[in-house]
Amino acid sequence: MPVADRPSAEEIIRYHKDPATKIATITFARPEYLNAPTSAARLRYADLLRGATVDDDVKVVVIRGVGDDLGSGADLPEFMEGVDDPAMRLAELRLDGADVTYPPKGSFRNGATISAWYANAQAGNRPLQELKKVSIVEAKGYCYGWHFYQAADADLVICSDDALFGHPSFRYYGWGPRMWTWVQMMGLRKFSEMVFTGRPFTAADMDKCGFVNKVVGRDELEDEVGKYALACARNRPVDTVFMQKMFFEVYKQHQGEYMGSLLSAFFESMGSGVTPDSDDLMLDEAIDTGLSGAVKDNDAKFPPDFRLSKSSRERDR
Repeated sequence: MPVADRPSAEEIIRYHKDPATKIATITFARPEYLNAPTSAARLRYADLLRGATVDDDVKVVVIRGVGDDLGSGADLPEFMEGVDDPAMRLAELRLDGADVTYPPKGSFRNGATISAWYANAQAGNRPLQELKKVSIVEAKGYCYGWHFYQAADADLVICSDDALFGHPSFRYYGWGPRMWTWVQMMGLRKFSEMVFTGRPFTAADMDKCGFVNKVVGRDELEDEVGKYALACARNRPVDTVFMQKMFFEVYKQHQGEYMGSLLSAFFESMGSGVTPDSDDLMLDEAIDTGLSGAVKDNDAKFPPDFRLSKSSRERDR
C-alpha cells in the first residue's frame, strides 16, 4: 500500500482516558490489516505511553485491538519499502527533515541503525518497559510479532481461549527484537521450542508457562479486563504505583532486559548473511516474489497445529 494511502497514526492508534477511574485505553484500530501499526503509529504509541507515565489522571493503561485479533505484527511491506527509501528510515528515526544522510545499502550500519533504534523505548517497540503505570494487555486471536512484544512487556495479560502467541519472524527470518524478554517470561525450555519449531503457542500453552494471568472465553474477555483494570486502579495511590513500577524496572534491568534488546538487534542486523540450506524461506526473496504467498506456502509445510494462520490450522486437521 502506498504511504499516502495508509491511515494516519491517529486512526491506527486510538487513545482515551477516564480521569474518574484513572484508566486509559489504547486501541489498535486497523482490523483489515490485522491491526498492523505503521512506523508513524508505533511512534505515536511510544509518545502516548510516555505521556501516560507523566499524566496524573492515569494509573492503569489497557491495551486492546479492534476486531478478532490483538494483532499480527507491524506493517512489514512498509518496512521493506524503507529499505529503498532512506527518507522513510529517517522519519522512523524521528529525523524527518533533518540534514542527515542515512547509511548506504551494503553497509553494516544500513540495517544495524534501525535495528538498534528498536531497542529505544521512543521507537515504539518496548515503551511498556518504561511505563510507570500499570499496563494490561487484552489478547485475542493473533498476538504475533510487534503485538507479542507488547504482551511480553505488559504487567498483566488477560487473554481469550482462542489466542495464539508467537512471532512469524522465527519462520521467515529467525530473530525477534524482544527475545530476551520472551525467555524471561516463558522460560528457556518453552521459548526454545517456539524459536526452533516456529510454532505459535495457544492460550493454554501460555497459561501453563506463566506468560498470561487469566484465560477466559472470548465473550468474557472485555469484562474480565475491566475487572482487573478497576482493581488495579483502586488498589493504591498513583505515587505507590510509580514506586512499584520502578522496583520492577530495576529487577528487569538486573536480568538484562535492555541489554537483551541490544543483543537481539545485533543478531538481526547480521541476518542478511544467512545462507539457505535448500528451499528455506528467505525474507528478501519472499518480498520479491510476494511475501503473503510465500509465507502461506511455507506454512503449509508444517503440521496443522504448528501453522501460523488460523485458517490453515483448521484445514487438514
